Amino acid sequence: MLVVTLVLAAVGFGLLVTALTTGSVIWAWGCIIVCVAGAVLLLVSALSLRQDDGEAQQFRPGGRHSRH
Repeated sequence: MLVVTLVLAAVGFGLLVTALTTGSVIWAWGCIIVCVAGAVLLLVSALSLRQDDGEAQQFRPGGRHSRH
């Protein structure tokens, strides 16, 4: 999912440059929509990673900082 987020960030940057070059509001709104979609995707990915990490810590007796 991180790769998709990076691609969306690159597309958003391209749309921003296009909007600034042409002066069109349509490209600017496209940039905003793509960037918000990327931010939501990144947030969902981070939250799912945190939940997976929490489930994995239940099986380790000392948690994340235990020494083996």
